[in-house]
Amino acid sequence: VQLVESGGGLVQPGGSLRLSCAASGFTFSRYVMSWYRQAPGKERELVAVITSVGGSTNYADSVKGRFTISRDNAKNTVNLQMNSLKPEDTAVYYCNARMNRNYWGQGTQVTVSS
Repeated sequence: VQLVESGGGLVQPGGSLRLSCAASGFTFSRYVMSWYRQAPGKERELVAVITSVGGSTNYADSVKGRFTISRDNAKNTVNLQMNSLKPEDTAVYYCNARMNRNYWGQGTQVTVSS
């Protein structure tokens, strides 16, 4: 099983980034996919989630209206489009797959700074 995140980096406040997570080794379409983040000295928090069937989404209040999660079950990928980024969005972002098991990626750093 692998979850490989990409797309992180340094961006100025107000900018955008698109994170991607490529999944392999399990039946991707059956899993609920989520993005979490962890800032230094803070607990890991749920950012966005998308269901396996129907693609319903839910977001943390802090990112509603700015972030969009999407999935492509044909390509086994889940994406997080992040717009209007703020310094408080700085964190390591992790991809998560959950059904009867729970899988994590290695994380990708997002830094929002001028």
